[in-house]
Amino acid sequence: MTLTSPFHAHSTASEVIAGYDLTGKIALVTGASSGLGVETARALLSAHAEVILAVRDAEKGERVAQQLRGVTNNAQAFVLAVDLGSLASVRQAAEQFRARWSKLDLLINNAGIMATPQGYTLDGFDLQFGTNHLGHYLLTLLLLPALQVATPARVVVLSSSGHSVSDIHFDDINYRRRPYNKWEAYGQSKTANALFAVSLTRHYGNQGVTANAINPGAIFTGLQQPEDLRAIGWVDEHGQRTNLLDWKTPEEGAATSVWAAVGQELEGIGGRYLEDCQEAGPLEPTTPRGHGYQPYALDPDHAERLWTLSQDLVGWQS
Repeated sequence: MTLTSPFHAHSTASEVIAGYDLTGKIALVTGASSGLGVETARALLSAHAEVILAVRDAEKGERVAQQLRGVTNNAQAFVLAVDLGSLASVRQAAEQFRARWSKLDLLINNAGIMATPQGYTLDGFDLQFGTNHLGHYLLTLLLLPALQVATPARVVVLSSSGHSVSDIHFDDINYRRRPYNKWEAYGQSKTANALFAVSLTRHYGNQGVTANAINPGAIFTGLQQPEDLRAIGWVDEHGQRTNLLDWKTPEEGAATSVWAAVGQELEGIGGRYLEDCQEAGPLEPTTPRGHGYQPYALDPDHAERLWTLSQDLVGWQS
């Protein structure tokens, strides 16, 4: 059965969270110092959750946390430094989390980079795949004990309509042999995010930890570079948005993340691809641009293959 909600593409995170009381719940949001992460954290704090802002720049994160404490009247906003492009940093952040918190009800894997020039993480992985997928993969596994304490617990993984640009190229994920294309690399990393939600639910759903992937929609955030937006036709030569996509504000973009985190419709359900506060359908010729999912992004065999490979890449001993 396709999951639905009373919300829509332009519902806001505040509207979705209205009526929920998350007192006693602990949430961690990666990339919570800007854009969608801030709005997601704001919504959760407004519902009285304790929220950890996991950010690369701790000083910036603390400024944001201070602002959020004021606007939500919730003092329980904390900062955790983590560089998702460094497995050592991820391990250190997880250790710091465990030293202070014993459970985790909600993990929002929100952070990401987009269409970057070719580069590699400190561990030698393609920069986008390593940051967007592997960093979150390892962080989630390291926080699994805390998620299991809190069961039922939810993991929200931000994918993107950009996943439709590329499946996983298992024979050369890190672009060591094939020509680099920054949008293809971004698409591959976003496909990995969706597949991670499938495999995490497969492995831990029966233990009360479920995960869903979400497409936040088209939002102007710090991820996009002006020249890239012009090149793909999202803005004109004057920097004005074109009508190719149904643009959202950051608060509207965060709404699906918040619905995935708290929506009663999703209790005990994982491995889905969500957008506009609904479950998305597969891409069809009539699917509006920026919507729907490619079947490979939810393919269970692909998901399991990626899970096993990711374990090897991060050095995880199950």
